[in-house]
Amino acid sequence: MEIVVNLQQLQNFYSGKKVFLTGHTGFKGAWLTALLHSLGATVKGYALDPEPGPGLYKLLQPLQLEESIIADIRDKERLSRELLAFQPDFIFHLAAQSLVRRSYSIPAETFDVNVTGTANLLEALTRLKGKCSAVIVTTDKVYENKEQNILYREEDRLGGYDPYSASKACTELVVNAFRNSFFNPSGHTQHQKTIASARAGNVIGGGDWSADRLVPDIIRALQKEQTIAVRNPGAIRPWQHVLEPLTGYLLLAAQLHEAPASCATAYNFGPYPDDHLTVKELVSIAVTQWGGGNWQDVSDAHQPHEAGLLQLNIGRATKDLPWKPVLRAADAITWTLDWYRQPPEKQAEFTFQQIKNYLAL
Repeated sequence: MEIVVNLQQLQNFYSGKKVFLTGHTGFKGAWLTALLHSLGATVKGYALDPEPGPGLYKLLQPLQLEESIIADIRDKERLSRELLAFQPDFIFHLAAQSLVRRSYSIPAETFDVNVTGTANLLEALTRLKGKCSAVIVTTDKVYENKEQNILYREEDRLGGYDPYSASKACTELVVNAFRNSFFNPSGHTQHQKTIASARAGNVIGGGDWSADRLVPDIIRALQKEQTIAVRNPGAIRPWQHVLEPLTGYLLLAAQLHEAPASCATAYNFGPYPDDHLTVKELVSIAVTQWGGGNWQDVSDAHQPHEAGLLQLNIGRATKDLPWKPVLRAADAITWTLDWYRQPPEKQAEFTFQQIKNYLAL
């Protein structure tokens, strides 16, 4: 397949482009906003207010956006109106209820946000005039996970044990239905739209303070010199620094834009097969790099189910796109801890420095 844009060419490609970004107030959304800002794109965000407490989006303000719309993706009319008014070249859909443990408390809402919200966005896209490419971000947890030593490929059976994972598997079905029915690559010359889904592994990076996520829990404990409470220390995950999948999304969207029929499908973004770490390994590396600390296994037989083994095959992304993991998992932990070590008044500046350093690798 012809390579359209590589990592070093991203700035030339996205400079001046109009990008509609849902979920821009969240952890990954704020990093993507900063990355697009660094590339010279014009960004319009659509999301709920950021979660209470500290977070990257708040640190990056006032970051220049074309507009920042605080609204719900379940508000179908508002979402459509804001999208159509902007007439974007690209859409990155990150807005979601993205926490596994929270999905046990609000299962119906999780399905409503993740499935209906995505359908609302794609229906609005059917009414957009002009050329547009959309990347719909789901998760590595969309697969029917047998918790065996399997590297899941994009064509493997979808599933999802918990409400969050199942909602994202349903989202994949929504994306596929819209692609077949309204954005079929065979009819691109007429509709001028291309869509793909992106399934990323467990991302880590500075500015994440979400509840019930491993790295924020580690950082909070280390900063307070408390014992780190760890669930499922033997669980294996495809850990990666947040900039790894985000640059993958950008490369995928560029390929969709320039060669529409080539990659209108699903893509995994994760580490190399030999770089999947257990929770215990990640915590141990973090403690060593921090220079001290301890942890305790607080697993409970009655806690909500979380997968013990999940690994991704990233062959399609490395073959079809000029993308590959740049940072090993240990390096991703280093980059993450370096961010949290910065004084609060320096963290926004350091975010852009890490983006610059990453793009130069």
